[in-house]
Amino acid sequence: MGPTGSRDGTADAVGRLDGVDYEISDDPGRLDLDVVHRFLAEESYWAKGRRRDVLERAVAGSRNLGVYDAVGRQVGYARVITDRATFGWVCDLFVLQEHRGRGLGRRLVRAIAAHPDLRDVRRLMLATADAHGLYESEGYRPVTPGTYMEVSPRRADDDAR
Repeated sequence: MGPTGSRDGTADAVGRLDGVDYEISDDPGRLDLDVVHRFLAEESYWAKGRRRDVLERAVAGSRNLGVYDAVGRQVGYARVITDRATFGWVCDLFVLQEHRGRGLGRRLVRAIAAHPDLRDVRRLMLATADAHGLYESEGYRPVTPGTYMEVSPRRADDDAR
C-alpha cells in the first residue's frame, strides 16, 4: 500500500506536521463534499461559483485524494482526471487556509505521483496561476509554448465552469 492508501479506505498517516497528525486517503467515502464545494465555489480563483451538481459529476469521474486532520476533518483535496495509463490532469488542489504552511500541499502532490493508479502514468499536467514554486519543486515544468491547444465550447445555459 502506498502513501495514499487504497481503494478499501485504508490510509497511511502522512505524519506529524506542526504538532498535528495528518493523513491522505483516496477513500471516496471520507470526502466531505461540503468542504470541497465551499472552498472551490467560494474561495478558489479557478472554480468560483461552481455548482454542487457539477462538482459531484467531476468527483465521480476522477481519482480523488483528501487530506484529513487528526480528528478526521477534511482540510485539503485534489483530484486527477486520468485514463490511468498515459495521461492525468491534476486539478482542484487546495489546502484550507488554517492548515497552510505545513507542507501539506507538497505532500499531496507527492501522494498523487505515488498513487498506485497514477505512478506509471506517462504525463501529469496541471494549470496554476499562483503555485508554480510548489509544483516546480516536485518536478513539474512549464509547457513548451505552441504545443498544446484548447477549446472551451460554450452553451447558452453553461454556467457550470
